[in-house]
Amino acid sequence: MVIALKRFGADRNGATMVEMAVAMPMLLILLLGFVDFGYAFYQWNAANKAVQVGARIAQVSTPVASGLALEGKTPSDSTLVGAAVPAGTYDYICTANAAGTASCTCGSSSCMDTTANQAAFDFIFSGGGGRAGMANILPGLQKSEVRLEYAASGLGYWTRPNGPVPTVTVSIVNHPVQFFFLGGLLGLGNLQMPSMLSTVTGEDLKSTFP
Repeated sequence: MVIALKRFGADRNGATMVEMAVAMPMLLILLLGFVDFGYAFYQWNAANKAVQVGARIAQVSTPVASGLALEGKTPSDSTLVGAAVPAGTYDYICTANAAGTASCTCGSSSCMDTTANQAAFDFIFSGGGGRAGMANILPGLQKSEVRLEYAASGLGYWTRPNGPVPTVTVSIVNHPVQFFFLGGLLGLGNLQMPSMLSTVTGEDLKSTFP
C-alpha cells in the first residue's frame, strides 16, 4: 500500500494537462483584456474626434439655440453700435433627453429665447448631405450624451449682419465604455468615459445664421 502511494505521488502522467487547466483561464483573461482595453482606447479616440466634428458642424450650421439669432442685434445703448459684444452677454446650453428631444437653457447669463431647433441638433448628431455627424464617428453615442454651449466670449460686434459670433463648445458626457469580454468577467460594464469636449472660436469660421 505504501509502495503504491509512493508510485502514485511520483507519477507525472497528466501533469501538463493540470498545469494547462490552471494557466489557461489566466492567459485567456489576459488575451481578452488586451482586446477589450484596445477597443476602449479606440472609443476614447473616437469620442475625441466626435466632439471635434460636432464643434465644426455646430459652428457653420444653424444653431440649436434659436435665440442666438436675436443676440447682439440691438444694444441697450445706441452708441454701442459697432462695439464688441461683451463676454458673458449670452450663454445657451443645449442638451437632449433620453428620447432625443433637444432643449436649451441659460447658463450664467440671460437668454432672449430658449427654444431649441431639433433639426439643427439632429444634424450635428447624425450628419446628413454627405457630412458625417457625431454618431457616425462614435457608434453607440446617444443624443442624451451630447451637450452644446453657445457663449459670448467678447468676439463679434453689436448689429453684426450675420448675427453674433459665439464660442461653441461641444461635449460628450456620461458615455459608457463598452467591454465585450471583461464586462461580464470582472464587472467592468459600468465604467464611464471621462467627459470629452471641443471648443471652436467664432472668429475662425463663418457662421450661417438665419
